[in-house]
Amino acid sequence: MATEPSYNDVYRRSMRDPEDFWAEAAAGIDWDRPWDRVLDATNAPFYRWFTGGRLNTCYNALDRHVEGGRADQPALIYDSPVTGTSTTYTYVELRDAVALFAGALAAQGVGHGDRVVIYMPMVPEAVVAMLACARLGAIHSVVFGGFAANELAKRIEDARPVVVVSASCGIEPTRTVAYKPLLDDALDLVTEKPRRCIILQRPQLTADLDPTRDIAWDDALAGVGPADCVPVAATDPLYILYTSGTTGQPKGIVRDNGGHAVALNWSMRNVYGIEPGEVFWTASDVGWVVGHSYIVYAPLLAGATTVLYEGKPVGTPDAGAFWRVAAEHGVQVMFTAPTAFRAIRQQDPEGTHIDRYDLANLRALFLAGERCDPETLRWAEEKLRIPVVDHWWQTETGWAIAATCLGIEHLPVVPGSPGRPVPGWDVRVLDDQGRELPRGQTGALTVRLPMPPGAAPTLWNADERFRETYLSAFPGYYQTADAGYIDDDGHVFVMARTDDIINVAGHRLSTGAIEEVLATHPDVAECAVIGAADELKGQLPVGLLVLKAGVERPHGEIAAEVVQMVRDRIGAVAAFKTATVVPRLPKTRSGKILRATMRKIADGEEYTPPPTIDDPAILDEIAESLHPSSR
Repeated sequence: MATEPSYNDVYRRSMRDPEDFWAEAAAGIDWDRPWDRVLDATNAPFYRWFTGGRLNTCYNALDRHVEGGRADQPALIYDSPVTGTSTTYTYVELRDAVALFAGALAAQGVGHGDRVVIYMPMVPEAVVAMLACARLGAIHSVVFGGFAANELAKRIEDARPVVVVSASCGIEPTRTVAYKPLLDDALDLVTEKPRRCIILQRPQLTADLDPTRDIAWDDALAGVGPADCVPVAATDPLYILYTSGTTGQPKGIVRDNGGHAVALNWSMRNVYGIEPGEVFWTASDVGWVVGHSYIVYAPLLAGATTVLYEGKPVGTPDAGAFWRVAAEHGVQVMFTAPTAFRAIRQQDPEGTHIDRYDLANLRALFLAGERCDPETLRWAEEKLRIPVVDHWWQTETGWAIAATCLGIEHLPVVPGSPGRPVPGWDVRVLDDQGRELPRGQTGALTVRLPMPPGAAPTLWNADERFRETYLSAFPGYYQTADAGYIDDDGHVFVMARTDDIINVAGHRLSTGAIEEVLATHPDVAECAVIGAADELKGQLPVGLLVLKAGVERPHGEIAAEVVQMVRDRIGAVAAFKTATVVPRLPKTRSGKILRATMRKIADGEEYTPPPTIDDPAILDEIAESLHPSSR
């Protein structure tokens, strides 16, 4: 009897013959026309996959499953503790809703290649709008609901949409956020206005509509018919997703149709171990790449059931929210950010809420978004008693660069590592001169070109910026801007962003390594380490600690203990002498800790709260903690 291929077998094949490897994976997608070339290197380093091929992503996500016997299978489960509602859409119901809204977009003049900006909360209509754009061959650009008007304006100005799809409001645990005034302010700032804004009126707060520009969602649907799928080139853009740029001008990450569909469909079975018909829940937001890839596209491409959650890990209503959702909907594999688990652990350090729910179906948890400290991973493993897999990827890559691929081989998870390179990803560690470093040595984590299907081929209308930002530092490689190393067994260790490697008296130290130590203290729920400027040593590490709920010990005692722990485990070379307890850490709305902003606060520099920050008031708390005498 034939044995299943091992991870090493699959990975080596993807490196040895990538065109054959990805051509085989592409057979899992329905094509209107097969490709002429699997990998097109004629414009290297701007590589393209499946040139000449034609397909429709929405057809692959919905119609083919309806036609293939999954019409009545749940496709999308909407669970909203903030509104007290839960709704399930079968594949045929979701297909019909998407086709009708595609008809509504077409009636407003949206066609192949046109852009549509989607500024929505976590509601089914956001998913419908994304897929409707894909159905027409239009390009969607989702902007996180509630984003500041000036930041929304920058994205509208760059994408130049024909239509903006929005909602009257978003709902947070303690407040309702009016979206329409933010959208109106943004449109006042742009030179080229959209033809129309389609507004979903939510009962919690309705919006005043401008009759010359705005139309309610229900009115847009009235009198229109469903639209058919429009075949597009594999290399045509599916979406633009903006990330913050260092120049203040956001970068429009482009995702193509063909490589994206192939890679995400392949990843569901091979990385996450999900089969058609199973339930996959990504607790993220459709405004971020994780939501694009693993709330919307990948589960539906694979014929699975996806969960759309409008809530928080804690506070809606308590630290058991995730376990309720997983139990009620029979979730088999879950995917969220480490920061969500740190929030749960901080509120419920003993994991008592877990025992209230039947999690028999839950067989794996995946974490991504920022580095997962080993202590959080161990806590999750201990409390859930299932594999907990940290994995590493970026907005630009669209899917995992490194992971423990549960669908290929159940290899042991190594705490502190997001796993080995995923098949297709040729990960290398380089020094500042671009020379490859030996195993175990920390340097710049890069990916040797070409990147596999699904990775961004370029930026929207900015090829040269793409080259300068990602390809110029190390010619022939994609620069991840992460630092780390690969051990002798091939495990990748992502220790910090490149600018979070600090220089203490000539010694390069990873802030992530120090954070690993701090996180093991029994009273610490969450922590961050930043490099603060020092006249003598260049930089010195400063630790910020968030304590578990109920800890009442003197903060000075805890700070002294973690300082000694770092001295014992890393050594005096770290020069770690300062640790401060803070009420909470500043984060983006996707859960990334804002270390660069805290570094500016520590150094007394001017800073602007990033547009993605979850709560700007936290920065005042950090400033008070770091400089109590100056306030």
